[in-house]
Amino acid sequence: MMSGDEIEEKSDVPRKLTAAEKKREHIFRVQRSLIACFMGIITGGISYLVIDPANSLGFQNYTILALFIMLAGIVVQKHIFMLMKMEVSSLGKKDWFYQGFMTFAFWFIVWTLLLSGSLL
Repeated sequence: MMSGDEIEEKSDVPRKLTAAEKKREHIFRVQRSLIACFMGIITGGISYLVIDPANSLGFQNYTILALFIMLAGIVVQKHIFMLMKMEVSSLGKKDWFYQGFMTFAFWFIVWTLLLSGSLL
């Protein structure tokens, strides 16, 4: 006979995902990545429109405002996930760090490209 401890050990083993579940998880991850990228692009554009390019030299108050705009984009993602009926509770610290990094990277790239008007 099995004791209570042995039964608990067997229930801790993760079950294998079916092909449909794997596909759904993959689509969920791709959607999350796309949302982070678009939020980075949007916040980069907003930062450029809100802050005069002449005032963006060095680290000043305007730069902090641009960072807050980018952070707001990260926070808005949670609400977008809820509107899209994605499971927000399943996201851990590592997932939110990834979302934040992707948003930051795209924000930084877009804002930098827009500030360097000579390239456009």
